[in-house]
Amino acid sequence: MKYLSTRFALLFLFLSAGSLASETTDVAVTLDTFHRAAASADLESYLEVTTEDVVFLGTDGSERWQGKAFRTFVEGHFSAGRGWVYTPVGRNIEIASDGATAWFDESLDNASLGRCRGSGVAVKTDGGWRIAQYNLSMPVPNAMVEQVVADIAALEATEGEGAGTAAGQSSVTQEESSPSLEQVGEEPPPAKCSRRRFKTNRKGGC
Repeated sequence: MKYLSTRFALLFLFLSAGSLASETTDVAVTLDTFHRAAASADLESYLEVTTEDVVFLGTDGSERWQGKAFRTFVEGHFSAGRGWVYTPVGRNIEIASDGATAWFDESLDNASLGRCRGSGVAVKTDGGWRIAQYNLSMPVPNAMVEQVVADIAALEATEGEGAGTAAGQSSVTQEESSPSLEQVGEEPPPAKCSRRRFKTNRKGGC
């Protein structure tokens, strides 16, 4: 009897491991679809692998879009055939014990930003795994952290000095304070560029 119990326990562990591996693969497929759709400006496929209230965080602290706002920004760019290319080169996925939630982080290559990092949460739905949150960031080497912190402080101080210069009005326009997904895509630089986009996907000097 003890021998049979041991065999059943091993069989359960084997099946559980197989199920976990399958779920991990499914999450990876969802992430691959997400990036592939972005690269080809495929709106339907892109939104199909995200939840209704998905949260997208860009590289700048002001870049946060959720739900309808996110879908509106994406549609505006994809409808014009403008996508963005982030190529996964490494990925880690962890499945929660309930099998309904997954955490992931991945290394990405981008032509303008170089090596980036994407991380977030995926949830399992009746239609498969969907991205509930995606956080795009740019890892900073430890040797450069102090200089980056100093540069950010200097930028914020400059913006603070400029605020209210014209009859008490802010020097930051509505367009500048409302970032769009163009800032995280591989888009051509606009005619007028603000230093506020210093961490976006545009080359130095805008």
